[in-house]
Amino acid sequence: MSIISYLFTVAVMAASVGFTVWGFHTKPRRPAAEGGAGGEDAALPLPNHAAMTRADVLPLGLICLAYAAAAFIGLGNSASPQSFYEFRRGEALVLELSRPSDVGRILYFTGADVGAYSVGLSADGTGWTVQEELDQDYAEVLKWHELKLEQPASGIRYVRISAEKLYGRLSLGELALFDGNGGLLAFDGQNALTDEQGLVPASPSYMNSTYFDEIYHVRTAWENINNVYPYEISHPPLGKLIISLGIRLFGLTPFGWRFMGAAFGVLMLPPLYALIKRLFGDTLVSCCGVAVFAFDFMHFVQTRIATIDTYGVFFILAMYYFMYLYYTQPYDAPLKKTLPPLFLSGLFFGIGAACKWTAVYGGAGLGLLWLLRQAQRLRYGLKRPRTEGRGRAFLRYLPPTVACSVLFFIVIPAAIYALSYFPYAEAKGIKIFSIDYLKLIWENQKYMFGYHSKLTATHPYESRWWKWLIDLRPILYYLEYFDDGTKSAFAAFGNPLFWWTGLGAMICMLVKTLRGDRDAGFILIGYLSTLLPWVFIRRCTFIYHYFPCTVFMAAALSYMFSDMCRYARLNSGRRFDWRAPAFAGACAAMFIIFYPVLTGLRFSRAYTNTLLRWFGGQWPF
Repeated sequence: MSIISYLFTVAVMAASVGFTVWGFHTKPRRPAAEGGAGGEDAALPLPNHAAMTRADVLPLGLICLAYAAAAFIGLGNSASPQSFYEFRRGEALVLELSRPSDVGRILYFTGADVGAYSVGLSADGTGWTVQEELDQDYAEVLKWHELKLEQPASGIRYVRISAEKLYGRLSLGELALFDGNGGLLAFDGQNALTDEQGLVPASPSYMNSTYFDEIYHVRTAWENINNVYPYEISHPPLGKLIISLGIRLFGLTPFGWRFMGAAFGVLMLPPLYALIKRLFGDTLVSCCGVAVFAFDFMHFVQTRIATIDTYGVFFILAMYYFMYLYYTQPYDAPLKKTLPPLFLSGLFFGIGAACKWTAVYGGAGLGLLWLLRQAQRLRYGLKRPRTEGRGRAFLRYLPPTVACSVLFFIVIPAAIYALSYFPYAEAKGIKIFSIDYLKLIWENQKYMFGYHSKLTATHPYESRWWKWLIDLRPILYYLEYFDDGTKSAFAAFGNPLFWWTGLGAMICMLVKTLRGDRDAGFILIGYLSTLLPWVFIRRCTFIYHYFPCTVFMAAALSYMFSDMCRYARLNSGRRFDWRAPAFAGACAAMFIIFYPVLTGLRFSRAYTNTLLRWFGGQWPF
């Protein structure tokens, strides 16, 4: 850790602490009619839970366009081998080069199956020199691989590929041979292994291959498309089905399998904006809060990898948005007006749970908010005069609300969850909702629970929940060094200015909640419901499990922005406080500084080692 990176860390930490202290207002927001604090706080303009208006469309649109441009640029190659040669057990395929050549290295693109091949080289087609085995195990699928020969083989005219290990199917997408000078050798004739030579890259990289858990989820998406029972069944199916939509649109390419994640990263921004606007009724606050979230490192990196976490976070955000609409309705709202937001909250809960179980954790927070809402409505009813039927209206309201809530949050989500298993049943020839179908679902639930509860694997970049709070240990997704003093690397972690200040904002939410602030309580419940389950989980965990919490940190930080603007209007008559946009601008500047290690951009090692290697090397890029 250089002195420059040390000073940079201290400066950002000081800025976070300073901003938290500067914006920390403990007074709750409660209208005086509901027992709110008097004096100074009673004079502050309270949020009006405003819906979005036309004035919000332009700033939100600009933020979405700016984020979309950053997210889709360099997402991955839009062209990869699409034709695959499927080997039979013991089959040997012989390919002929257009002329005798020296062979120095071999590139090959693996399919979605597992197995291994042996490669033989020959000058005359009768005497073969067998090279080392080409491996295609579960961690090596849908990737370009490179085999460098210790000594270039001279005068080679024939190449033999033999299927040595095969478990059901075994497919290979493309094979490319290079001479000792790096020139691509031409084949005589074409088949599925040599028909897309124009797509052969100079070398394997994240731009043309799967990385990290893409090896599981992209493979499963491709298997679902091809009616094959999937290899990875440790998470519910829906997230991988969403990934498969991008593959259907753009082919089995890195851009195709990452497209839906990046698109959902953009789609997260409007509902977050709408939630913040509902909370605080302020366009500037909404813009600043969404901008901070949009260019958070975790949001940016995690939505650009073809894994399922993005979809869980999106649906958690959606289900909490509609629960907030229900939570803040007038206490005397008729039943028919309370049901639509309740239904939509339950609907998105079900969709999220079918993507990843993290949405189920968030569902515990929804249940608590539902109970609080009923308690508040009962309290309101008991305060009404006897002549207006004290408490009777609540007794008429509660039974149908409970019945509808059971339908919305249990029956419908269970149906959505069960329907998501249709590809599993289709691959096995099982009829939907038959006894065998239900048994398949049940057996998978037991497998998932056993897998996650008994997992003993370790990882060099694993981290416990308390490290997430302080952004201590990123997970390195990709790292490649080059001879010219540059490297390509990227990792999932948080923008420290946002995460550290957001943690302070969440402490502020705790104080306000204890003093009776309902909006702060809503934010705090959402945050804790997505964090606390991980406190008790002992298996290997990673910092990306904190991703759902960042939605509520953005809302908490927006609360601080709102307080600043409210106090500015009270004390000086200004429409807004400059600190909110200044903080959002500082977070954007952090994004630019760290951009190389968020995208894999080939960059100077001196820059990253000097400026970005924080915490004594805990930040490894």
